Amino acid sequence: MAAPELLHLRALAAVAEWSSYRRAAQAMNVSPSALSQAVRTLEQALGVPLLQRTTRSVAPTEAGRALLAELQPLLAGLDSALANVGRFQALVRGTLRLNLPRSAASLWLEPLLGDFLRAHPGIQLEVSSQDAMADIVPGGFDAGVRFPEALPQGMVAVPVGPMQRFCVVARPDVVQAQGLPLVPEDLLVRPCVRQRFPSGALYHWQFRQGEVAKALDVSGPLTVDDQRLALGAALGGVGWAYIYEAMAAPALAAGQLVQALADWCPPEPGFHLYYPGRRQVSPALRAFMDWVKSRQAA
Repeated sequence: MAAPELLHLRALAAVAEWSSYRRAAQAMNVSPSALSQAVRTLEQALGVPLLQRTTRSVAPTEAGRALLAELQPLLAGLDSALANVGRFQALVRGTLRLNLPRSAASLWLEPLLGDFLRAHPGIQLEVSSQDAMADIVPGGFDAGVRFPEALPQGMVAVPVGPMQRFCVVARPDVVQAQGLPLVPEDLLVRPCVRQRFPSGALYHWQFRQGEVAKALDVSGPLTVDDQRLALGAALGGVGWAYIYEAMAAPALAAGQLVQALADWCPPEPGFHLYYPGRRQVSPALRAFMDWVKSRQAA
């Protein structure tokens, strides 16, 4: 039996990844008919059906799954080798699309943008900052950024930022009028700035001290969906806010805010960049990850 062509093997892997001839064809920049013919040619060469259509999608047969289990790591290794060669090009070019929550955009990415784009003038960077969880593959993103507990399954994840810590803060006059909360439950009788997820669920403030963990559904006169608004509300004297310590640091240093319950707010793992492990890493994404890694090591 003649060895299958690489293009036909890539066609099979693409259709299996996207569960659709049309979407796989778009990703490979070929026509759906050409992709379908490539898969049929491979099936004829091997003498077994590899894909089967359902009413909603395309799924591998048992033989297809067995082949893909061996094939996908080999293709990923080949793509990695080719990408490594691409690093020797004088200038990396291409578009890099990132999806990340607004907090990661302001705390982690924003300070990096200028230096990275000056170091890589051939890269066009497109950033979509939204707190709603997005599926980066059908969304057309090269990578996303989330906390470890929110990472989708089947993704390669790389830590890209320092440990993050939340803090409970209020204006000094609010503290003077209400007293400093000594345990998390004290917040249940104080006005707080609540936060709502894009899903509609209200965020429960998280506290941990050793093995003891607590999640409080606080109450208050204001509910927001953005950390910057929560910070502004605390500075405006609305009540207590639960925000990133790094975001509150300037106001804390200036004495505009007072921090409480620091012993209940330990540092937690920071942001992680993630991307599909079965897809080729573009030169632009590889350049970005390498650049971020070099900055962390500096």
